[in-house]
Amino acid sequence: METQRVFWLFNSPEIIEQLANAHSINLAGTTMFYYEVYELQFDEEKAQWLSFKADESFLTDVLAPETMTLEGYDVVSFMARTSRECSPLSCNSLARSIQTNSHCLLSSFEDAKRHIETGSFNNSEPGPYRIFAVYTLGRKTPSS
Repeated sequence: METQRVFWLFNSPEIIEQLANAHSINLAGTTMFYYEVYELQFDEEKAQWLSFKADESFLTDVLAPETMTLEGYDVVSFMARTSRECSPLSCNSLARSIQTNSHCLLSSFEDAKRHIETGSFNNSEPGPYRIFAVYTLGRKTPSS
């Protein structure tokens, strides 16, 4: 799976930790995630995979974490084209009819792509749809 780094999210855990410290927010016990998005999005009207670009008005300088664990793959709608919207697996309860793991994620990129291409997400959220790899981060717990 070729990926590009995701935009409209934080570029690194350190930025989140700096903001939390500045606003006296305790992050102990939280889980941080890292997302990668497949380089193409599926346009259900054209029934084809098309390229897309990040919003150039936002600086994207994502630092890939050194330690991360793949939890699965999500399919996310992008009707507005610039920001993520819904995951039909959870928002529309499609996980009741599509096999997912304990995190409500698909087990492989191939499963996500197949479900999109065969119409499993039709009549849920308007697309286009993008496939995200979802990772949990291994990190030290910030001090209280």
